[in-house]
Amino acid sequence: MNVRSIQLADYRSIKELFEEVLSEEACEQTLVAFSRQLGWDSDLVIVAEADEQIVGVIIGTIDNNKGYYYRIAIAQNYQQQGIDKELVHALKQRFDQKKVSKIYVTADEYNEPIFKLFESLGFATTDFIRSFQKLSIVSG
Repeated sequence: MNVRSIQLADYRSIKELFEEVLSEEACEQTLVAFSRQLGWDSDLVIVAEADEQIVGVIIGTIDNNKGYYYRIAIAQNYQQQGIDKELVHALKQRFDQKKVSKIYVTADEYNEPIFKLFESLGFATTDFIRSFQKLSIVSG
């Protein structure tokens, strides 16, 4: 498995991955935020590749010098293999390089299944932000 920065040719595969693992509403919201983030700083969108296909993606954003894990998606056949942790770690390195003052996890009903992942990586309840609708990636 290879974790790397997004490439333009990945867009269709990532869209299909979102459609596979997210609800319709979550997918629509995520695609809007994904497009905005690509326009602002594509370095904060990281993919996992296995068997010559995109099997995971994580979207991060920076707002007011704070880093946010916005959305993570792993293909169903590749879940429970540690890909999520590798993507979180890779994005944390990007946040560290950009010297953000703090890192948060956006907390909406679509991210609730991954709270345990972030807790296992040392995130506290106070690191989950529910009022993220004001983030530029969401509100435009």
